[in-house]
Amino acid sequence: MMKGMEFPMKQPIRKSAMALISCFMMLALLVTACGGNSGGGNGGNGDGGTAPAKGSPLELAYKGEYKGTKVTMFGPFVDVDEIKFLDAIKEFEDKTGIDIQYEGSKEFEATIGIRIDGGNAPDISDFPQPGLLATFVKQGKVIDVSSFLDADALKKNYNQSWLDMATMDGPDGKIMAGVWNRSSVKSLVWYPKKQFEEAGYKVPTTWEELLALTEQIAKDGDPAWAIGIESGAATGWPATDWVEDIMLRTTTPENYDKWVKGELPFTDPVVKNAIEKMSEIWMNKDYVYGGAKSIVTTSFGDSVKPMFETPAKAWLHRQASFITSFFPEGLKAGEDYDWFYFPPIDKQYGSPVLVAGDIYAMHNDRPEVRAVMQFFTTGESIKTWVQSGGVVAPMNDASLDWYPSEAERRMGELVQNASTLRFDGSDLMPGSVGAGTFWKGMTDYVSGTAPLDKVLGEIQAGFNK
Repeated sequence: MMKGMEFPMKQPIRKSAMALISCFMMLALLVTACGGNSGGGNGGNGDGGTAPAKGSPLELAYKGEYKGTKVTMFGPFVDVDEIKFLDAIKEFEDKTGIDIQYEGSKEFEATIGIRIDGGNAPDISDFPQPGLLATFVKQGKVIDVSSFLDADALKKNYNQSWLDMATMDGPDGKIMAGVWNRSSVKSLVWYPKKQFEEAGYKVPTTWEELLALTEQIAKDGDPAWAIGIESGAATGWPATDWVEDIMLRTTTPENYDKWVKGELPFTDPVVKNAIEKMSEIWMNKDYVYGGAKSIVTTSFGDSVKPMFETPAKAWLHRQASFITSFFPEGLKAGEDYDWFYFPPIDKQYGSPVLVAGDIYAMHNDRPEVRAVMQFFTTGESIKTWVQSGGVVAPMNDASLDWYPSEAERRMGELVQNASTLRFDGSDLMPGSVGAGTFWKGMTDYVSGTAPLDKVLGEIQAGFNK
């Protein structure tokens, strides 16, 4: 009997009737035993009434069950990233015979909606912005991957925060909207290691120690921080990252989640407190290279340059792992530069980590698509990419030995051991806020164009646009 199809018995059944029913049941069992395997195994999708094949979709794939099938995938990986992605899936394709046909586009965000709404959705989409994925989940256009992925295996291989971030509201309740496959770490403070150590400075482990180090560097005659938020039409985004990191260190993860949804307004004291904490550094003319007003006019990529002059003219820079591509050529990680974890502020909130990354969602439900999705939950699916550098694997079964440098290995370890992980907040907010009033508001505040209270109200107003 199928779950939910229980029929009430209004009259007692006589013994003779029971005997007749038993005969029919035995006959039905014999028919099922004779004809149940006619479908040849279908990965458990239930199509055609055939008996489900044993094993998970991934196990069946490695046994060759889906050889010759094709799975389409659409995402933002182009150029070097596309090459690295294709290298990472090649061995899986060779072993299983599944052809993952990947298409990358720089216009992914604009194109994916057209394809899904037009009935031309790929089997799998790669969303670097979970907020965009959530839109399609609400419309019922994404498969709930918890319907076929083992819950215990997922809990073993992912920090619970990754699973929480993949859980989204569908039309009929919450679903697991996808699986995380590639990530980057944002809660990092970079410094010129060799000169830093020669100067006798020590890596701080608390907010108080960070402020004390900042003050000590100022007393020694240098501004500690290299900060710039100029980024063309996207000017202001580095400031939003600071606010997000501090929010995670000064309030609960639940409040953070409410904040990105607009349920905890920017005008709330909790949010204002986070920006004021940031201001302890940003608004002190002795703490920032070029002074507070230079922050808005300095390109975020150029802002790191004073750290690598001889002698250094600035010493600290908070930014995600990608920032090393803006460092001068010829520098060696672990020797010329290194990073430390952006320290906690309030002990009760543990050691949170701000991340960005890619969540893969499924639009078409076939056995071979399930197998590919399950493969993407394994560290093996991103191994060669990790080995080539530049990404962090969110899975626990990704060996720390895969990372090409000690600096990157420690990033992988940081993600695995984090008490709380949360995604870049501005990427989760509606575009009118995350890429609109939030960027502009922080720029106005830092430049002195508008006072904080006014800015907070203007940012919040973006949720109504």
